[in-house]
Amino acid sequence: MALTVADVHRIAQLARIEIDAAAAAQVHGKLLAIFAMINELQAVDTRGIVPMAHAQDVMLPLRDDAVTEIDQHALYQSVAPAVEDGLYLVPRVVE
Repeated sequence: MALTVADVHRIAQLARIEIDAAAAAQVHGKLLAIFAMINELQAVDTRGIVPMAHAQDVMLPLRDDAVTEIDQHALYQSVAPAVEDGLYLVPRVVE
């Protein structure tokens, strides 16, 4: 991608950043170096490489999926204003 100093000034204007000519030239040089590194990375053949979520083979410790609390739904529904067949009844809101 060809980037000019005029492009840097336009980007700075869009971002509402005040930039002088010397700073624009410096930023232009840094952006060109970044684009060169991106082009180097894109040149690498990655076919056959499986995408990874992490650089190391890391697994989070998982706990057993076990029930640790007793069923108290009858207790919770005993204080509800209206219950029918194990469901909470609520007043109609939409006509």
